[in-house]
Amino acid sequence: MRKFESLDQVTFDKSTGLVPAIIQDAQTSKVLMLGYMNEASIERTLSTQKVTFFSRSKQRLWTKGETSKNYLNLVSISVDCDQDALLIKVNPEGPTCHKGDDTCWNEDNKTGASFLDYLSDVIRERKTQSPENSYTARMFEKGINKLAQKVGEEAVELVIEAKDDNAELFKNEAADLIFHFLMLLEAKNFTLEDIIKILKERHK
Repeated sequence: MRKFESLDQVTFDKSTGLVPAIIQDAQTSKVLMLGYMNEASIERTLSTQKVTFFSRSKQRLWTKGETSKNYLNLVSISVDCDQDALLIKVNPEGPTCHKGDDTCWNEDNKTGASFLDYLSDVIRERKTQSPENSYTARMFEKGINKLAQKVGEEAVELVIEAKDDNAELFKNEAADLIFHFLMLLEAKNFTLEDIIKILKERHK
């Protein structure tokens, strides 16, 4: 998979001028729909940051959500190895299918644990941002010892809340612990997949 940089990377069908585009939720990795694009629809997608297709039935460009307001907000475009298919990652607004379903295969598009992979990518990106503008960047700037200490503090706070009956405080402390744990993994150059691999081996 290669990141899209220019139209020269794409091999459009010679008879139709179209290329298939698989639409995937950037946060859940769920496949939402399949559409077709031409050069003009790709250019409009890039300029508006909302996914636009070429309608084969109406023979015109159409932006997903132009009627329903259920837009597909662009995150990234990648080109496959043969350069004749696109993978477009999006943040959807509402259901994707015109029938009101989350996906065109009538599947639930739940965030679930796959959101942690997305969050890990966000943490990796913000690691190099300006500390003045990013809490994550400031934490990385303080070094591994501070990060490790922060994880310890969040773990203690979670244990304290576990002894009480305030569900919202407990869930928020759990979220804080997971977020800082992901930052610590990034600081140690490990990924969540490295930890999952160990868990899978223990599960055998």
